[in-house]
Amino acid sequence: MPTPPRSLQKFETRLRQQAETLENAALLLLAQGREVQPLITPDMADQAVLSYEKEMLFSQGTQGRSHLMLVQKALDRIANGTFGDCVNCGKAIGQKRLEALPWTPRCIDCQERIERGELDAAA
Repeated sequence: MPTPPRSLQKFETRLRQQAETLENAALLLLAQGREVQPLITPDMADQAVLSYEKEMLFSQGTQGRSHLMLVQKALDRIANGTFGDCVNCGKAIGQKRLEALPWTPRCIDCQERIERGELDAAA
């Protein structure tokens, strides 16, 4: 059963807001990364803290980019009329799942199969 147009507008608005939030967070992380500068003569403890800070910023940036990519793909699915359909099996994604995770590309069954290693996540 296709997602009603009114619901699509609601999801699109929510996804666009999420994309904006993620883009702003990425800019903030970039600015923070530039602020993490090595001291002129850091000792071992300072080097460890600096490395940890940079690693945390890198990890947060990677997670944010992955999430933003999911959001952008969901917006693409809205544009091409496939939003709400599982990218693996083509069945409708449950409304509650879409409400919780509007960027999700898969139904709960396919996601569980991926988590159990029965299905390739790249599919």
